[in-house]
Amino acid sequence: MSKLPPVTFVPTPIGNLGDITLRSLEALKECDVIFAEDTRTAKSLLSALDIKKPVESYHKDNEAQASSRILHTVENGKTVCVISEAGTPCISDPGNTLTSVLVRENVKFQALPGATAFVPALMMSGFDISDFHFHGFLPHKPTERLREAESLTVYNTVIAFYESPHRIEETLKTLLKVFPAPVFCAREITKMFESSYFIHTEADIEQIVKKGEFVVAVNNRKAKAEETPSDCGDTAKKLIKAGYGSKDVVNILKALGYKRNDAYSAVQEIIES
Repeated sequence: MSKLPPVTFVPTPIGNLGDITLRSLEALKECDVIFAEDTRTAKSLLSALDIKKPVESYHKDNEAQASSRILHTVENGKTVCVISEAGTPCISDPGNTLTSVLVRENVKFQALPGATAFVPALMMSGFDISDFHFHGFLPHKPTERLREAESLTVYNTVIAFYESPHRIEETLKTLLKVFPAPVFCAREITKMFESSYFIHTEADIEQIVKKGEFVVAVNNRKAKAEETPSDCGDTAKKLIKAGYGSKDVVNILKALGYKRNDAYSAVQEIIES
């Protein structure tokens, strides 16, 4: 009897077959049927993995109907695996409609961890990715693309995008207008011709090989201004001149973001002068 829950979302390699996980292999081998974003790509992958399973279609244009078919399949006691063309389902790929349906219908499912293009790309950028915002694809139309990019400037962090080779040039030009340079982009992640670029000006875009799928990252993280002791001292002088007591001045300086030691030292220096 299968150990799988009724539905399993399975990540697949984004270019290097060696990135398939043991759990993904186990799920694909044990399930009864596989629903795939691209059936041709799925059959090629399964052949390379020596797995023979029936494959049905699940893509962005039939998500509602395919979700109903999956529910029907589960009701008949069969287990289902869902895969995208490459990478992790739901991440700029079909799958979100199905997860909503499964939650609503109280159908048990699992989501396996695995290949996702933007994670290694963010690491390659060298940006501080202690936190980040993943946005996915920007709109195709220039005015909408610019408007949406500008709306993202509220995020004080690194922002990651996906882009196709056909639109990468225009997208990079838009991002250079909106965000601080450099813009980082990587193509063909995990594949033989993987490459990455730092784009400082529009002239740099000419060096890019416009083939394969791209991950683009911008560093919109605002550097925190580091106040020096002299800044602290100037502020302390103004507060004391305004009639505040030394303890109040220290507390106010701390509330303004100055370090406690700097605030205390600044006040002491004024008192002793």
